[in-house]
Amino acid sequence: MPAVASASKDSAVEATGTEQRLDTDGLGRMLRDRRGALSLRQAAQDAGVSFSTFSRVEAGSQPDLASFIKLCTWLGVSPTFFFAKGAEREPDPVEVAIAHLHADPRLSESSADQIADVLRRMYQALASPPAPNAGLTCHLRAARTLRPGVPQRLGRLLQSIDDELRRQLQVGTL
Repeated sequence: MPAVASASKDSAVEATGTEQRLDTDGLGRMLRDRRGALSLRQAAQDAGVSFSTFSRVEAGSQPDLASFIKLCTWLGVSPTFFFAKGAEREPDPVEVAIAHLHADPRLSESSADQIADVLRRMYQALASPPAPNAGLTCHLRAARTLRPGVPQRLGRLLQSIDDELRRQLQVGTL
């Protein structure tokens, strides 16, 4: 079996968020790698999908669910291998508390709404605005095409450079 088909689950991104995105580019690359010298028609027949489906997916189009499962089986990888977390945002602490209030069986819906209203007003009155993040920001347009772990290592490297520049500014050597 080709090395591509035996790719480890460690290289997959575990998707636990509510929004998930199918990595169609990664799927297409793996299909091309696994197909190797086989013709598109032969690879499609081996995978159990139509020639046009195989061709479109290899080019980066999103397959239907049945074809996706067949292609993953042919590649020898779990379908979860191709799912990555979408953009996630931090949950609003007030809304989390309010969700707990509404889930409390001891409170009526009206009572939970009244407490939620008071909680929102108190939070707006007492919370400080978030401090601006003066840290290093870097957008990696191609991050999803990098090998697993590379964006994190690059982030740590850039952060250490930023820390050293700030240190040099503080001591006056820069």
